[in-house]
Amino acid sequence: MSLISAPALPDYFHEEILLHPENREFPAFDLVRLLGTVFSPTEGCRVCILIDFDEPVSLMRDHAYLRQTGFPVQKNAYQHFYLGLQNGALDELGMTGGEMFAFRCTRGSNLDLADEIWDTKGNLLSLDADIYPNYDLILCISTFSATAPLTAKCKQYGFRGATLHGLNDVILNSGLAVDYHEVSEDAERLRLALTNADSIEIDFTLEDGRVLTAWLGLGGQDAQKSHGLCVGKNPDIANLPAGEVYFVPVDARGHFPMKYEDGTLGVLEVENRCIIHSTLIQGSQATIDAHNARLADDPMTGTLGELGFGTQVLPVSGADIQDEKVLGTCHLATGRDDHLGGDILPSMFKKHENSTHDDILFAPHKTPNFNISQVRMKRGTQNEILIENFRPSRYLIDALASNR
Repeated sequence: MSLISAPALPDYFHEEILLHPENREFPAFDLVRLLGTVFSPTEGCRVCILIDFDEPVSLMRDHAYLRQTGFPVQKNAYQHFYLGLQNGALDELGMTGGEMFAFRCTRGSNLDLADEIWDTKGNLLSLDADIYPNYDLILCISTFSATAPLTAKCKQYGFRGATLHGLNDVILNSGLAVDYHEVSEDAERLRLALTNADSIEIDFTLEDGRVLTAWLGLGGQDAQKSHGLCVGKNPDIANLPAGEVYFVPVDARGHFPMKYEDGTLGVLEVENRCIIHSTLIQGSQATIDAHNARLADDPMTGTLGELGFGTQVLPVSGADIQDEKVLGTCHLATGRDDHLGGDILPSMFKKHENSTHDDILFAPHKTPNFNISQVRMKRGTQNEILIENFRPSRYLIDALASNR
């Protein structure tokens, strides 16, 4: 059945673009438009940029990293954000500052940041004393996500900001070039279509024909959205690119497949919202054994802290920060979920380095060895199909066409 819907839908929701989002046309990246839209009002705000390195002291002094190979995220931060601010964006937006600082890479998603940070002269400063209290807007363009720790800090110190980890050219020219008013409106349409769901079931079809089913209990909670807008003066952190509807599961059971970083495939068994065991499908048994040992040593690492659905039509970027926002994909996440309103705190983990929030993205480019054959929602007496074969259902397309 064709997914081309009502004429009210923008062209990028039509079937030929849904199937080939790389053919969608985007406006050129515009820093003033992006920051002005996301952070309105900007007048009178002092802004800074945070980047990260394993060895920030030597690399940050006089932007030494620019003269070395590697560091693509940090170089994009310098070229497109730091220089953009200095070369006119600050004046156009009525902002001041524009300084850049570097912290030590956390080596894990959403781990708390150490307090030490360095400026471009190599001076050691403190995030708590010198950065958080003195800036209104903080842009964190780093290797790993810092959304969770910055969400906690913004509530303490009163700033707004955005996390843009993994920034690359595809993201700049697509996920950060869109109109975030439209992104927010579409995320809200899909949020309303999913909010107060009692449960979600996901069927995964493996290459050998087996079908695994994961059930996630949501308890009728209000769905939340990552929509990119951080307007007004209330402390908040946007995750950019944005475009996601998500829940914090209250229960989960069943099985789902996992593709590990080395390509190993496993089946994860879930009980009482926690992954309790992994079984090898293909690849390295040592990888499976290491995961099972980690689950046994620190069971909190297997807690499911998020279920998310993408709401945008974007090309694959190779970075989950954008790719999990693509309509027709979904993702689960393990670990801390306090930044999402959940109850899993960093203090509950046996080791600090385990208190991550790690997304597990299911998308054709990321998990070609298995298919999301169907995602179903139960909400009271209502039963709806949400996704089939990584494509949004008629229910979701109709929701996107509503109230335009």
